[in-house]
Order: sequence, then structure tokens, then C-alpha cells
Amino acid sequence: MSYPMLSATPTRPLPGAYMATPAPTRPPATGPSARPPSFRIPSSSSVSRSAVAPKHPAATDAPPSADAPVANALSPIDRAANAITQDMNNEERFPPLEDYVTQGISAEYDIPESTAWAPFQKMQTYDLPDRIFEHYNTAEMSTMMGLFAELHHAWITIDNALYIWDYTHPNPELLGFDEQSHTITAVKLATPRPGVFVNQISHLLVITTMSDIFLVGLESKKNNAGIVSVSLYSTGMQTPAKNMNITCVASSNTGRIFVGGKTTNDVYEITYQQEEKWFSSKCGKINHTAKPITSVVKSSLTTALSFSGPSPLEHVEQIVVDDSRGLLYTLSSLSTIRVFHIKPGYGLPLLLTRTLGDIMSNIAHMVSRSELLASKPSLASITPISAAESDRLNLMATTSNGVRIYLSSTSGGYYASNTSSPLSSMQVQHVKFPPSTEPTPTTAVTYQASTHIDTNSQSLTPTRTSLRFPPGYFLCFVDKEGNDVVFLSAPDTARIARPSDNSSLSRYLETGQWLPLLSRAEDVGLITPPFAAGPKPLGFGNELAVQFNQPATEIAILTNTGVHTVRRRRLVDIFASVLRNESSSEDFEGTVTKFIRLYGRTETCATALAVACNQAVDVTDARVTQITDNVVIDLARRVFVEHGGKPTFNENSFASSPLDNVSPSPRAEGLTRYLSRLVSLLWKMPILKEKTSPGGGFQVVSTIPLAKLQSIQRDITRLREFLDANKSYIEGLAGPEALQRAQTRQDEVALQGEHRTLNAIVRAIANIIEGIAFVIVLFDEPVDEIVISLNDTTRQRVRQLTYEVLVCTDGGKELGKELVKAIVNRSIAKGGNVDTVADALRRRCGSFCSADDVVIFKAQEQLKRAHEAGADTQKGRGLLNESLRLFQKVAGSLPMEQLEAAVGAYVEMSFYAGAIRLALTVAESRDRANRALQWIKDGSPDPDPRKAAHDARTRCYKLVCDVMEAVDNVWAQVKATHNDVEISTMEKRKSEAYSEINGSSDEVFQTYLYDWYLANGWDERLLDIESPHVVNYLQRRSTEGVSHANLLWLYYSRYHNPLEAAKVQLQLAKSGFGLKLSQRIEYLSRAKANVAVPRHGFSEFTEARQSRQEVSREINDMMDVATIQEELLQRLTNDPRVSAERQPEIEKELNGPVLPLDDLYQEYADQASYYDISLIIYNAADYRNSTHIAATWENLIKSTHERAVHEKVAQPYEIIASRVKSLGKRLNRSDITFPISVVLPILLAYAFEHNGRGSTNYLWPVETLFELNVPYESIITVLEDLFYRKQRPWDGPARVQLAKLLAYVIDKWYEKTRHSGIAFGSEENIATLLETLKMVLGAGVLSGEDREEVELVMTKVGRALQW
Repeated sequence: MSYPMLSATPTRPLPGAYMATPAPTRPPATGPSARPPSFRIPSSSSVSRSAVAPKHPAATDAPPSADAPVANALSPIDRAANAITQDMNNEERFPPLEDYVTQGISAEYDIPESTAWAPFQKMQTYDLPDRIFEHYNTAEMSTMMGLFAELHHAWITIDNALYIWDYTHPNPELLGFDEQSHTITAVKLATPRPGVFVNQISHLLVITTMSDIFLVGLESKKNNAGIVSVSLYSTGMQTPAKNMNITCVASSNTGRIFVGGKTTNDVYEITYQQEEKWFSSKCGKINHTAKPITSVVKSSLTTALSFSGPSPLEHVEQIVVDDSRGLLYTLSSLSTIRVFHIKPGYGLPLLLTRTLGDIMSNIAHMVSRSELLASKPSLASITPISAAESDRLNLMATTSNGVRIYLSSTSGGYYASNTSSPLSSMQVQHVKFPPSTEPTPTTAVTYQASTHIDTNSQSLTPTRTSLRFPPGYFLCFVDKEGNDVVFLSAPDTARIARPSDNSSLSRYLETGQWLPLLSRAEDVGLITPPFAAGPKPLGFGNELAVQFNQPATEIAILTNTGVHTVRRRRLVDIFASVLRNESSSEDFEGTVTKFIRLYGRTETCATALAVACNQAVDVTDARVTQITDNVVIDLARRVFVEHGGKPTFNENSFASSPLDNVSPSPRAEGLTRYLSRLVSLLWKMPILKEKTSPGGGFQVVSTIPLAKLQSIQRDITRLREFLDANKSYIEGLAGPEALQRAQTRQDEVALQGEHRTLNAIVRAIANIIEGIAFVIVLFDEPVDEIVISLNDTTRQRVRQLTYEVLVCTDGGKELGKELVKAIVNRSIAKGGNVDTVADALRRRCGSFCSADDVVIFKAQEQLKRAHEAGADTQKGRGLLNESLRLFQKVAGSLPMEQLEAAVGAYVEMSFYAGAIRLALTVAESRDRANRALQWIKDGSPDPDPRKAAHDARTRCYKLVCDVMEAVDNVWAQVKATHNDVEISTMEKRKSEAYSEINGSSDEVFQTYLYDWYLANGWDERLLDIESPHVVNYLQRRSTEGVSHANLLWLYYSRYHNPLEAAKVQLQLAKSGFGLKLSQRIEYLSRAKANVAVPRHGFSEFTEARQSRQEVSREINDMMDVATIQEELLQRLTNDPRVSAERQPEIEKELNGPVLPLDDLYQEYADQASYYDISLIIYNAADYRNSTHIAATWENLIKSTHERAVHEKVAQPYEIIASRVKSLGKRLNRSDITFPISVVLPILLAYAFEHNGRGSTNYLWPVETLFELNVPYESIITVLEDLFYRKQRPWDGPARVQLAKLLAYVIDKWYEKTRHSGIAFGSEENIATLLETLKMVLGAGVLSGEDREEVELVMTKVGRALQW
């Protein structure tokens, strides 16, 4: 125990710094070492020295503790999560369309000869129903056919009748519409305007005839088997369309419907509303183009035809809508493209017009010569490109000979990626020519750089029509002898994502194939939703990233013989198909080498792993089935295991760990990529979302459909099973024996790094499987009630909980456990069996419901049963004790919230001792290494990692204090009732509670408890506790403040340990606390009294006595110094020589810590000429310089005389005598600082000088010494010495006085000792005195009465000798 010290006071400091005799007569010092003038502030006081002393000197420069956190290495789960997230980020950076469909031309296609490499696969052909042919045979004027592909339905018009059927059904029912008599000219499925129809109406069927336009409501329903059924509803909405001959209809996703016909180039909009109004009917039409155009670019005006009277040669051939940009495009019969802005309301201004001539002029800058373009082809079709797919490209037009023209629009000099400003121009960005008619090389040698681009291929001539579907699927229908042949192409996504060289970054790489239809195509549509890997151009087209989470794109092609369905083949399907076709090991190795060269080793490994995990599918018997061929799966396994590459060690890197210099093998990267693709759909998604149910109630649903979650879980489980089955063959998972194959240290480190990566992924796989299982279990319960039962903070966290956080972070897992607890608590509240619920949870998601959790749930159940049984019943108390036993069993894993709930329940049921015991047990389990105690003993440094352990424990201790307050409050209430039974019961419970507290051996708790006592002013409660913990606590805290130190010595005194109390009081007197000098003297006085109290019995051993003596000596020494300092303070305070400015400084310097003697002398006593205090300092310091001491006595007598003369209060010699007597007593007649041989001559010289030579008042010096009990022989010796030396002033008349003084002193001695037996103490003294008197008489200085007086004394002495 040590208190903050300002300055240490030496036990016996020597004023060794005194450089000269401390007398006013000494010569003044000069030069740099000259003493500063009196009473100025010292240049280096003890206060200033102590001010820079830190409380904890080691806190700044001490080396970091062993417990201090270093740069934390990533956990395996964190490492895996980072790898998965990084891979997802990489996939999201798939280049946007404009990055590879760049400014220029291209004609690169890979048209594989083997169907195994084909990008599309024909699935099935659905024949037209026989009843269609029956109706067709009755046709009189015209028929048309079309598709509602997204609804799996087709339609046909026969004159005035419309028939719709499910083309997937083998014997479908026909749904007809024949409520009008005119020939139908167009049929289109549109999105209804919100709020116009009832909710059941999901689509609008737009039916146009030669005289009217009809809007028919269509309801679609999908059953559990995925079969869609439709129903038609009459809306009563129609509008005239005479002489329009409408052949094209388009709609926006906001419900606006646009039409165009063969008799006009105008664009009409069909308007409809729920009911008729004053100036508008329920259904009507607006001509948006038959009015002056003012917003068209000037150059466009020169080429645009007048809409008021359009040329009969030009009409609208096609209308398409780009909802993402709010644009509408029309293609006229003269191959002119017009662009309109779909403004809110019913606005549709024309923005710009591009004729075929304008477009060809643009192309002329890119292509020097092309027979295809020189033949003046027309535009066969246009297809919009959404803003989500490309910021720059917004339209693709296809010519009648199959040339694709990509157009980009700009708005004010910028590419028009939004609708914030109107378009100002549209230019050709890229031209894609048809595939060459010459034989194409196989995939093994495709995409080699070539300077020749075939711009004259007639392979797609004549093109009847074409379509483009995201992310670039191109279908071109070519007329071949009356039948259509479809050319299908798709971006080679894997090659675009991984260019083999920089030149590939700007190359539009496609794979294609030919599909003969043997019939005439009538319509084409997407069966599946439009492809989108992301919401923005960057990453939009990455088919690889979503190949396991989105259904492969399926396209329906309606011909005059039936519906043909085509499926886009994923890379995994192509790879499996290629492996299936290999018949020899050479072919297998060649295929793998080709795949690696085309797509990279990492992608190859990821694809092979997917095939090995049964992800590949094929079309068999018109059905899509998984490829489960063992040969294919085994070949894929071989690719993953044998062609996965090796990890590499980068010797030039300077990472903190050698393992961080290891780059994982492509195999490990492929595993990460495959896993990231499996979980990409859910990784960043919240596990649930809250919404309002159709009935207006609160509803919680899964953000991912549970069926999809189960599918992902099955895929990941298969992956884990594959890794488990093949880990002995996979480097990094094979175990320690794999290290034996390492040839170098670098290989060994690389293998260790590979193991770290793979092990992290394997652990992440297990976590993900369990996390998905947990979500599925959660939604098996009434999750609405569970979420509502959570507190607001937890509920908000649950809303934000993503799958990544759930499976990869401790916080997510803890939040999952909160939900599990809510599930169990609900079960308990409903009276369910905890064991049943907990066992189910453990079986399906063990990490979210551990064995400890089960015990906690059982303890909670016991607690609830105790409450139901009654806390005061024997059964209730037994259940409470059982719950306490269970809680204590899992104290280490008991969450704080549940601890608080349990303690609260215990307090409510008056189980106070149990509440305290549980809280203390949990606190101890939070810090089994007792790091909190070490942190306290080290002075509670901050920051420090051990502080977290302390904080964890104090949260539990606070609960104990709450329980104690509850006990005290209840006790006070019970006592007020004066009910003896209640008082007795409560007294027992209170005693049990306090026994738990006082009997605790947890020193950290005791520290917290005592702090709490003192914070509430309960000092006496602390002093009443007889425990060594109190001593330890107060010893630690006593260094922080006076109050704790006071309590410590009071505690020692109360429990009969005065020596330790004295030590504490001594330390307080020496401390750097802000105590006044009087308080320090008081502590020293108490310490002096305590150290004087003896201890009896065996406790007072020799060592203890020595310690007591040392403490006593230190106390006395410090008391002496403190007394001197107090006297100096009083003297200086009243000294008129001290200026008013200096007074506060002196008060501050002296009325505080006890200063060293040398400071008191040099800075104060000496400079103030306090010679009496200087002599006292000499005495205290055991200073033995006789010259200095004699000079100080001379100065003291002189200064005292001068002051007496000045003050005129009494005779100067009287004041001097008084001062000498006072000093003699203070100095205890010390031979060093009160030497008679010095003091008496000085006094006699003063008396001789100031009382006059003839004065008889010369006896007061010896009388003064008599009063101090100075021995007679000492006085006689000094007088005799002076008499014999004959030095001035004792060489003249003064010798007479000396002779008379000798006789006087001898006579006084005689009178005092003559009745004591032997006069003068011994005969030897008598003989010596006789000789002295003879010498005086023989000196011849006496005469007359003086001689007679001496002779009389000599006679007395002689008579004494005769006795």
C-alpha cells in the first residue's frame, strides 16, 4: 500500500546543502551559485517536483500486457465469409453490355458441330389440338395465331372468333371469344391499369377488329403443380376502330395500351377507366401523332412525313415499349424508327425519327463495303434493350438479311440511361453481321484473333423476323423454301467473364446453332421470366452467377404445326453433356484441356463440382431431368480432384503470416465459387420480412420461399457429402499425411494455406446448412407471435438479420438463439413440453440450441412450475431449488437477459438467497481465469482487454445489489406490519441472503459490493464486516482518496490492530493528498498514540517489535519536522517582513505536505533569520557542525536583544533568558545543539557587555542554566576554562566576575547537596573544587569583600571534606 507522495521526508536528513555558516556575518555569495533573495519563490520546490509525478508511472511506458489484443487472426468462418462475399462481388462486376458490344462491327460466332456444345436445346413440341383444325377448316376470311407464353397458353383467331388453350395440356379445353361479328385483326396481352378492375383481373386481353377494339379481362391462376388456368371476363369496354386495320398492339407496365395499323402511320392510345365521366367514356382512344410536332429535332423534321396526311405507302409495322426508360418505339413499313416519350398521364411526344437512310449513313463510317448493306435491306424488326441491361444501348434493329444493328441514344450529350431528360439523338453503336456460310471451326479453336470479318454472309437471308431476349439471346427466323429455320445465338458468358487476353474485352463472343422448324413461325415468347442477374448493367448478364438459383430461360415458338419449346443450356449442362459424349481417356483429357483453355481452371473446377453434385440436367423424353449417370459424375469428380491445380506460395510478399502469402489452388477457388453461387440468392437477404396480411393483420413471411430454401439446403448438403466422400483425395482436406508429399518448405506452407482455405469453406458449409435449417424451423412455428414477443431492439435486429450475418457471425448466432428462446418461451407459455421442442431444435439446428440451452429451458420450466405451485409451498421451494441447480449448471452460457429474468422471478418469489447465489455463480463463470481481479490489482488501466471481463462480472453484481435493495425494502415493510410470523420468515430469508453475500470468496464482487456501500454512504456497514476482503479492498482504494484511507485505519482500530492503523495514519501524513499541515500533524499524533499501544501474547514477536520501533521512530521524526514546519508557517504568517503577495504562496507551500528539513532551513528558516528554529532544525537533523551552531547562537542572542530593545516590553536580558530556557527545553539540553561550552560564554559575554562592568546583575546566565537543570560541574568547568584562558573579554575586570561566579555556583551546589549525604556527590569533587577555589584566590584578582566571599565558600567546601 502506497499513497501518492509529493516529497519523501528523510528519517535524519542532514542540512548538507548548507554551503556556508548560516550567520548574517558570513560573506554574501556571488556568481551563479548565489543564494536567491529571502522569501522569493524557490526555483525547485518539493511541490513542483511532485506535480510531475504520475499516479501510475508505469502506465505510459510499460510494455503491453500479455493479455493485450494483438492483430486478431481471422476465424475460419470469417475467412470463408470474406471469400464468399469477395467471389460474389467479382461476379457482380460482370461487364455491362456496352463493354463488349462496343463501337464497331463483328461477326464472331462459335457454331459447334457437336450438339453437346450447343447453347440451346429443344425440349418438346406440343401439337395443335384437333379442335383447332376443326374450327380452322370453317374459316372464311383470315386466321392468326399467337402465344401467351408466360401463361403457357396459345391463341388462334378464325374470322371473328378467338380461341385460347393451354398448349401444354394433351387434350385442352378451348376458351372462346366470339361476341362480335367482325374479323379480328390483332390480339395482345396487356397489363391492366391499377385500380380500374377487380384484383382477380391479372391481365387485359386487347382484341382489335376492323370496326372496334375490345378490352377483355383475363384471370390467371397457378396451382401447386404449376399448371396455369385462365378465365375471361367481359368488361364492357370497347371503342370504335373503323378504317384503322390495327395489326400491332403494345402495352406498358403501367397499363397504357398503344396500337397502330396498316392504314396509317399514327400511334393511338386506348384509354379506359372504371366508369364514365362527363367528358370521357369508359373506353376511348387518343391519336398522339395527328397534331403539329414541335419537339422534334430539326434534322428529323426534314425526313418525317406529315401525320395529318400520311403517305399511303407508310404505316406502322411494329410497336415496342421500353418501360425502363419510358420510351415507345415504332417501326414503319418504310423502315423508319420513331421514338416517343411515354410521359405521365396520356402524354406521348415524339422525340426523334431515324430513317433507314440515316442508319445506313451511320454504318457507312464503320463498314467500308458490304454486299448485305449495299442491297438496301429493310428493317425486319426492332427490340428494345432495357436500362437495367445497358446504360448506352437501348435498341436493336435487325435487317431483312439478318444484320443486327445496336443503337444508342443520347440526351444532352450524355447516354440516356434514365427518363430525366428527353432524347436528342440516336446513333449506331455496333453492327453484328450474320454467321459465315463457310464451315466454322470447333470450339477448341474458336475466338482466335482475326483481322477478317465476313460482312457478306447470306446465311440469314431472308430474315422474316427476329427477337432478342435478355441478356442477349437472339432468335432469327429465316425463310428456307417456305419453312422457317431458326438461328439461335447467345453470349458466351464464361468467355466474356474471363477474357483470355486484353483484346477479348471488346469482342462480342457468341455461340450459336441452327434449329429447323419444318413449319412457319407465327409467334415467339418467353416462358420463364426475363433473365436478370442483377438490377443494373454491371453484372446484369452474368448467367454463370445465377445458373443454380434462376430457372434456365425457356422460349416458346409457335408454328402452324404446334408449339416448340427451346431451353437455354447452362454451362454445367454443357459440361455434363460433353463428358457424357467422351468415349476414351484421350477424348476426356482433350475435353478437359479445351474447357480449361476456354473458361479457365477455376471455372472448370466450379463447373465440374456442380456436375459431381448432381446440378446438371438434360432433356430426356421431353422432360428436364437431372444427370445422375455415375460415369458422368465420376468424370466430373476426376476433373475436380485431378485438374484442380495447386496452391502457390509468393516468396516476394511480406505478409505478417507465411500462410497469408499462399494463393489458394483453382480447386479451392472453384469450391468457393460454386458455394457462393448456391447461396448468392439469400446471402445478403434478410431472413424475414413483415407485412400486412390480406385481412389487414400482421404477418411475417420468409424473404426466400421455403421451397427454395430447402432446395438450396439440399444442394449444399450434397456438396458437403461430396467433400466428405472425397476428402482423402483432395489436397488440403486429406489430413496431415499430405504434408509428407511436400518436397520443399514452400510446398509445405502452400499446402497449409490450402488447408486453411478449404477447412474454412467446409466449416462455412456446415454453418449455412444449419442456418437454413434454423430458418425453416422458425417458419414451422407461428413466427408472427414469436416476432411480436421480442423486445423492440431485438425485433429491429431481427428485421435486419441477413443469412450472411446469421451463419457467419457470433451476433447473428446469438440473435438466432434469441429467436429459439422465444420459440421455447411460447411453448412454455402454451403449456407445451420443453423437452419435445428443445430436442427438435437440437436435432435440426444444434448450434442454435445447444445442450446448455436445453438445460436453460428446463430451468425456466421449473421456474414457471414453481410460480404456479406457489413460492411459499414446499413443492414450490423444491422447484425453485431445482431451477437454481439447473441454472448454476449452465452458468457459463446463461445469457444476461435470461439471468435478469431468473433473478427477477426469484425476487418476486422471495427466493433472495437463490437469486444472489445464481448471480454470483454466473459472474464467476464469466471470468474463470479471474482476469478482472488482476485488472483491479493492476490499478484498473484503460484501455485493457481485461476490463471486458470486469464489466461482464459487474453486470451480474448489479443484480445482487438490486436483490439486496429488494430485501431491505421488504424487511422494512414487514417490520412495519408487526406480524411476528411474517417478521420471523422474512428475517430468516434476509439472513440467508446476507450469508450468501458475506460468505462469498469472490474478491471482485466484494470490491463491487464495498464500492456500492460507500457510494450509498453506508460506511458503518462496511466497518461492521469482519473479513480480510475488507482490508484488501480498503488497501487498494486507500491510494485513491483520503476517505478510503480513513476507513482503513478506522477498520484496523476497530479490530484491534493499532500498529497497522498507525502505519496507515503515517502514510496519510506523508501522502500527496490535499491535506493541510494541521491534519497531517493530527494523523501523526494519532499514529504516535496507536504505535504506543502494546500488543500482548504471542503476536508480539521480535520482528513485530522491531517493526513497531521503526514505525515509531519514523512517526516521531516526521512529527518533529511537521512541528517545525507548523511553527515556521505561524511565524511567517505573522512576520511583517513578508509581503502580501508572498503570503498566499507561503501558505500554499507550507500548509500542506511535510517538507524535508533542508528545504525548511534553506528556503525559510535561514532566509527569514529564524535562528531559534534553525537550532531546532539542527537538532532534528543531528547536525554537528559546532562552528555553525555557535554562530547561530550568537546570532540568536544578538537578534533577540535587538528585538527586545525595539519592542521595550521587558529588560533585554530577561527576554534572552526566557528564549534560552525555551530552547533548552526544546533541544532537550542536547550536547550538540545546546552545548554549555558555547551557550554560557555567549550569555556571560552578553551580560558583561550590556549590564556594565560594575553591574552586579551578572548571575542571570547561570541562573538560567540552573533552571534548565544543567549540571553544576558542567557550568563550573566552563567558568573555570574561561578564567584560565584570560582571553578577551575575560582578561580584565571580567575575571573578577568569573571568580565570583565560580564561587557562587560552587556555593549553590553546596547548598543543594549538603543534606543529601555527601556534599558535591563525592570526595573527589570536593577536592577538585578546593583546588579550583585556591587557584582563584591565588590569581590575585579578588580583594576586599569579593575575596572574603570566595574564602567563605572555600571554608564551606573544606568543612564538607571533613564530614
